[in-house]
Amino acid sequence: MIKKITSILGVLAAVASLSLADSAPEASAQDTKKMVQNNFVETAQKGIKLSGYVDAGYSYNFTGESVNGSTVNGRFGSDSAQKGDFNLYAVKIALEKALTSENKAQAGFRADVMIGEDAGFLQNRDQGGATGVNNQDQNSNALFLEQAYVSIRAPVGNGWDFKVGKFVSILGYEVIERPANMNVTYGLLWQQFPLYYTGVLSSYKFDDYLDGKLGVVNGSNTDNNTTTANSSDGCAVLAALNVTAPGGNANWSNNFQYSTNPENDTTTNPAANSTTVSGASPSSSGFMVIYNSWGNWAPKFANDKLLFAFDSVLGNYNSTQVATTWYGASAYAKYQFNDWFSLASRGEYLGSNNAGKFGTQGGSSTQTVINGGTHNTGESLWEYTITAGFNVIDNLLIRAEYRLDFGSNVVGGTANSRTNTSSEGPAHYAGAEVVYSF
Repeated sequence: MIKKITSILGVLAAVASLSLADSAPEASAQDTKKMVQNNFVETAQKGIKLSGYVDAGYSYNFTGESVNGSTVNGRFGSDSAQKGDFNLYAVKIALEKALTSENKAQAGFRADVMIGEDAGFLQNRDQGGATGVNNQDQNSNALFLEQAYVSIRAPVGNGWDFKVGKFVSILGYEVIERPANMNVTYGLLWQQFPLYYTGVLSSYKFDDYLDGKLGVVNGSNTDNNTTTANSSDGCAVLAALNVTAPGGNANWSNNFQYSTNPENDTTTNPAANSTTVSGASPSSSGFMVIYNSWGNWAPKFANDKLLFAFDSVLGNYNSTQVATTWYGASAYAKYQFNDWFSLASRGEYLGSNNAGKFGTQGGSSTQTVINGGTHNTGESLWEYTITAGFNVIDNLLIRAEYRLDFGSNVVGGTANSRTNTSSEGPAHYAGAEVVYSF
């Protein structure tokens, strides 16, 4: 009887475990990443690890007002918080049985769950539509299944790995987990990238310098079998090629996504944010192409104290009524002054040729269709962020941040529409974050 109870408790403990999303660039936040990797709970079942973090903080939106509902577009979808706001960003829990380094037939799994205010946003990132959420709507009780997949290794060549299930996006330098990024707030480019997929993703390491990925999924940000919003069943093809420099101090990653239909999420669905001359909704037939390139470099002369990184995107959506191209670039730098203090900065630009991509997020609210093409003024968003990090004691990270946003209608009158109060900024933000990882 005692053995049976012990066995049941072991299974329950295994079902409760975790670690940070493995798609994160290794150098995006080295100290925090190492902290999480080196601190975990070993469950009763051998090889299964439990890890995660608790992330809470305070944010102050200098632009937000209770009178006219001013919002800052480009932050967290849209930042409509009225001045100061305490936040429970996330409680992250991950359970994993990772594949070993041996090139043999083997299997494992991973499951990541987030609870908190970010979870509500991640469930529905409809930034421009009436059904979307902003940070004023967040609920700390929200639950989000970030990923859950079975991992398999086939002993082919150097070892061919597969993920089958739900997994995070291959695009972008920044990741869903705030503590694993250089900055507390999400960047402009991150807002436009897919968050997760459901399907199959394979990866193969050719040698110490070159590895690649290839996958087929339902589409971006969908937990069912349809790629488009109330349209036909579709799919997306994923591909990636990563180059690692000799010495391992630099990476260059090239990522590609082709979708046979527009995506569910209006941040990647121009049709949902577009209007025609007659007011009819544009056609949902068409395709989506996204190319993303990011890289990082830790100069050896700086003895791992200095880190540079960049991120870039070029995307296109095309159909009989909508033609939208968007593009952007980010630059990052971080310096670790000593064991307990670091300073990181980020500068970004994001633009498009019309309002089809961003909708109410940072640009014109309408566009006209002439002879099958859309015509209106282009859009541009800019932001600069500086973040101070303090590794006070083991497993505890404290960060303070200042952010400045400006660009095409970066300040809107309400969360979901344009009013005469719209402006190009600048919009100021200040915040702090406390993270305990385990």
